[in-house]
Order: sequence, then structure tokens, then C-alpha cells
Amino acid sequence: MATSLPLVFDAPRRGMPPRHLADLDADERKTAVQELGLPKFRADQLARQYYGRLQSDPALMTDLPADVRDKVGETLFPPLLSVVRHLACDSGDTRKTLWRAHDGTLLESVLMRYSDRNTLCISSQAGCGMACPFCATGQAGLTRNLSTAEIVDQVRAAAASLRDGEVHGGPGRLSNIVFMGMGEPLANYKRVVNAVRRITSPAPDGLGISQRSVTVSTVGLAPAIRKLADEDMSVRLAVSLHTPDDELRDTLVPVNNRWSIAEVLDAARYYADKSGRRVSIEYALIRDVNDQPWRADLLGEKLHKALGPLVHVNLIPLNPTPGSEWDASPKPVEREFVRRVIAQGVSCTVRDTRGQEIAAACGQLAAEG
Repeated sequence: MATSLPLVFDAPRRGMPPRHLADLDADERKTAVQELGLPKFRADQLARQYYGRLQSDPALMTDLPADVRDKVGETLFPPLLSVVRHLACDSGDTRKTLWRAHDGTLLESVLMRYSDRNTLCISSQAGCGMACPFCATGQAGLTRNLSTAEIVDQVRAAAASLRDGEVHGGPGRLSNIVFMGMGEPLANYKRVVNAVRRITSPAPDGLGISQRSVTVSTVGLAPAIRKLADEDMSVRLAVSLHTPDDELRDTLVPVNNRWSIAEVLDAARYYADKSGRRVSIEYALIRDVNDQPWRADLLGEKLHKALGPLVHVNLIPLNPTPGSEWDASPKPVEREFVRRVIAQGVSCTVRDTRGQEIAAACGQLAAEG
């Protein structure tokens, strides 16, 4: 067993920010405003400002009495994230943001504009403790969990930027959220689930993005996958598998030493059955490591047996990190891999790669500071 890996879903609250409105549910918001000596209706008012108008500065909340704005700001809107810098590429359609939290912690999010949707990739932890050797974030290790509000505020900020036309392409609406940035979402389980509820609840309780437009990824924390299934949500589950055989996965995804591929796929099937959603299998194709034809055959065979039609493979051309020994597979190898997976009766496509010239691999920008 890999004793260095976290064996619980939630790490200690080390360096967490003060309580923020986005950390609170509806009842907790009412209690909080009453503790400030304000009437209960102010809770709904503040939530509509934050989630509906995407406003995070009480000084600009004109429907709030001027003499209470400072007190509300100090108590319910502590500074969470400040922009260190934005980097854009793909003709401006991809924008990566490096954020600094209240304690100096660095984290990242990436906004991607497509013809039919606007997708935000968000972080759930600063760093990651899963230690996958080909991942920039995994190489850096785990700094700390993000709070519910720190996760939600990445989304609010991106939605506001799109609405206000601050991103190339003019005003738009945020439509899709993927928990595929820094960190292992299910290792920060409670706060991630709370964040999903804030992101997907209609105003005034949340940002109103459809659960079906939210994807939560995991390297395969099988008990947490089952726990997520029992939340009765309809978010999509993405499992970062990266190889169909335990021998190699023990190295590529060290948490496999605790929960084997069979256990992970069994939990994924439970999630698919409970949610009614097809599971996405993420597979970073690495030259001469996991791109052999026999591995494509075995992947398709195992997925077809475990999940049947309730699975889709996202093949990801590896985005190498500086100084890494890992490299992307050649295109002919990639095409043959896709063909073989499909031949086993499993749908498989190659993910559109974005932002390669702006250190788009998760963790690269934070590592550079």
C-alpha cells in the first residue's frame, strides 16, 4: 500500500480563508446576516448580488444600506482570489488565469471559448497529492484544499468576465464547468460537492448552471465515487485511467495501489447506473509508455465489459512539461489506438488540445509563479 497517499477525503483546514458568503447555504446565510444585526431578507439580497449579478464587492451593492456595507464586506466577503496574470492563446479563445489566494497560495483556471459553448476548467486544490509522475501539479505536491468559496469564485469571476465582454469574442455566457484543473476533486470531497451545489442551484442559491454541464474528474478514489453517486446529482463523472493494466497504473497513478482498476470501474458503473450519465474515461497517451496496440485492445475490452454503452474514452495528447521525460505519442499511433478501442465497441475520440503555448498543463503556470 502506498502509505504516502491521502487515505481520507478531506485534508485538514490548513491556511483556509475566512468564511465567505459562498461557503454558506440558504439557512446559514440567514443566520449570518442576523448575527450582524440585519433583517433576514438581507441574506437573499446578498445572494442575488453575488450569484445573480456576479458582484463580489459590497461597496458596489447599491441596494444595501451604505452604513452596513463595510461590516458585510468584512464578515461575508473577505478577499478570496486576486489575479496574478492572464495569459491568452488560440487567437484569444483560451485564457488561463493564475490566481493568488489570501495566504499567497497559487492556483489556476482556464476559460475556453468554442463555437457552441464556453467552458471553464477549475481547480479544487492548490497542488495535488496524487503524485502522478507525468502531471505538473502532481510533481509539485499538495499545498492545501481550496474552500467551497474559492472554488465557486473561480466560476463567478469567469462568468462576470464573459458577461462583460472582457474575453476575446465579445459578451457571452458561461455554459460548462469541468473540475479538471489543479488537484484531485474527490480528495476535497465535501467542499467540492458544496461547490457543485452552489454552481448549479438556481438564483438566489447559486449560479444556475445545469448539473448536466458540470464534469467532476477523479484519478479513481473508488469509495468517493460511490459516495458521489449517492448524492443523486446528474454531473458527469470523468475517471483518469491512463492505462488498462494494474502493473503500469500502479506507477502512472499511484493511488491504484489502494484501489485497483477493477474496483474503480465497478464504482464507475455504480455511478453510471445511479446518475444515468455516461462515464468519461480520460487517457493521456504517452509515447512508448501506454500507447501500445495491445493496451488499446485491453482498454476497449475492459470498458465494454464493465460499462457497456455507458462509457466514452477521451484520448488526450500529452502536453509535456518542461524537463519531463514524457512525450506525446505520434499521430499515427494515436489514430491506431482510437481505431482499436472503437473496434471493441467503445466510443473514443481525441480531445481538442488548447493552450499549449501558455503552459496549459495543470500546474505549469503556478510552478512558474
